[in-house]
Amino acid sequence: MHRFNRATVIPFFLIITLLMPSIAAAQTGLPVPRFASLASSEVNVRVGPGKRYPISWTYVRAGWPVEIIAEYDHWRQIRDIAGDTGWVHKSLLSGRRMIVVTGDRHPVYEDADEDSVVVLLAEPGVQGRLLECDGAWCQVEIAGNKGWLRARQFYGVYENEKIR
Repeated sequence: MHRFNRATVIPFFLIITLLMPSIAAAQTGLPVPRFASLASSEVNVRVGPGKRYPISWTYVRAGWPVEIIAEYDHWRQIRDIAGDTGWVHKSLLSGRRMIVVTGDRHPVYEDADEDSVVVLLAEPGVQGRLLECDGAWCQVEIAGNKGWLRARQFYGVYENEKIR
């Protein structure tokens, strides 16, 4: 018969409890962190992974890009463009890659070349869809117009990320 010492058992269970979110993340098979977008025009962000946790704030803009930074069961911890974090149910997120223009107004080019024709000027805060990236330039769709924007000019893609 084994005798367990409280000083040994309590730290063991504490370590297991702390590892639970990373164990759940590994079960999805998807990388963490990764970008996603809000699937609904009303998304409650909670302080913890479950309905029993209070709501911190509510997003009211479908398609807004967010970064999934952790997973626990059916809940995803997200980070937004301002760096704020919270938990949302996975059903309120979409894998569709979206962007938000940052900084100043930026020209969106017909080709991935600053010498090509300017298709539109994108204002800060404008939302668009991310289509592909070569690591430096990304093809985006904004208000029905497709064009190329430098990856550093918007939120929604990692540095040097390639998307086909």
